[in-house]
Amino acid sequence: MQRLHARYPFLAAARESVATEAVDLATVVEQDRAVVDRARQRVITALEDGTVGEPAHEPRIELLSYPVARVLVSLVGERVLVRKYARGEAATAYDRFTADMADTTELKSVSSTGLELTDLLTEFDLQDDVRETPAGDGYRIDVGAYLPLAEDMWEDEWRLVNRPLDGGEVPIDEDELLALLREAIRSRIEDGLPFEVPETIATALEDDVAEIREVLAALDLTQDIDTVVPDLFPPCMKALLDQVQKGEHLSHHSRFAITAFLTSIGMSTDEIVDLYRVNSSFGEEMTRYQTDHIRGDSSPTEYSAPACSTMQSYGDCVNKDDLCERIPHPMAYYEKRLEEAEDDDLEDWREDEQSASGD
Repeated sequence: MQRLHARYPFLAAARESVATEAVDLATVVEQDRAVVDRARQRVITALEDGTVGEPAHEPRIELLSYPVARVLVSLVGERVLVRKYARGEAATAYDRFTADMADTTELKSVSSTGLELTDLLTEFDLQDDVRETPAGDGYRIDVGAYLPLAEDMWEDEWRLVNRPLDGGEVPIDEDELLALLREAIRSRIEDGLPFEVPETIATALEDDVAEIREVLAALDLTQDIDTVVPDLFPPCMKALLDQVQKGEHLSHHSRFAITAFLTSIGMSTDEIVDLYRVNSSFGEEMTRYQTDHIRGDSSPTEYSAPACSTMQSYGDCVNKDDLCERIPHPMAYYEKRLEEAEDDDLEDWREDEQSASGD
C-alpha cells in the first residue's frame, strides 16, 4: 500500500497514511536529507521540465517528499511556482495512471502499485457524475461536474459553447476524461498553497528554498506577473481603473477589488496612492493605510483580488469577452494575456510606462 501512496501522494489515503504514522515533518527536514533532496528535486523539476522527475527507489522517501515539497513551495511563496509545481505533479500523475490503465499484463498488481479509472472517479467524487455511453464508445459527464474541471483548460474545444449538451450531460471521449482527471489532481494539489510554515521547519530548509529561488530567477518566470500593462487587464479591472482615473466614486468592494488586483501585479503603494489622487474624496493617509493593509504590510493577511464569481455577485463583472468565459479569476485572465503577448509588445508597453512616469 505504501508503494501506491508513494506513487500517488495526492490521494486522500496517502495523506491519512502519513498522518497515521505520526510523521513529524520538523524531524524529517532536520534529519532526513534524502527526503528533502527528493522534495527539492520535485519542485525544481516541475519548474524546468513540467514533471516531478523520477521517483525515489524507497517508497518512504517518495511519499514523504511530497508534503515536504509543498512546504518548500509555500516558503518560496510565488504564485507562478505554485502553478508550475501543481501542473508538474499533475502531469506526472497523469503519465503514471494512464500507464497503469494501459498495462493489462497479468503481472501487473493494480492493488499495490496502480490505479484504475474507477479509483480516480471515486477519489474525486465523480463516480455518479460520469457514465459510460450505452454503446461503450465514450462517456457522458454532468455539466455541473464538467465546468469546474474544464475551467482552466484554455483550448477552444473545452468551452461549453463548443460542446453538445443533452439533458445536462456533456459527451467526452476517454482521452478527454483522463485529461479532466489530470485537472482534478492539479486543482487538489494547488489548493491551499501557499500555507504558513512553522519557523523551525523554515529555518531547516533555508538553503533549499534559496536554491529554488535561484532556479526561479534564472527561468525569469516571475516578471510576467510584476508587469503593469493596462491594455491586457481583464475587462472588469479596466472598467474599475477607468473609474478611478476619471475621479469617480467607487464602492468599498470595487475599491478593494482594483486595489488588490494592482498590488498583486506588482504596483507599489506609492503608485496606487497616486492613482487615487484625482478622486474628490481622496485622503492620502487612509488610501495608503488601506493599500498597505490589502498588501499585507500592515495586516497578517495578503489579500488577493476577488474571484470572478465574487465580482459577478457585486456587479463588478462587466464587458465580458471570450476569455472571461474560460477563466475563474481576474489574475488568471491577466496571466493568460501576458503569456500570449509578444515580447516586443511587452517591451514597448514597459517603455511607454517608464516614459509616462518620467514626464
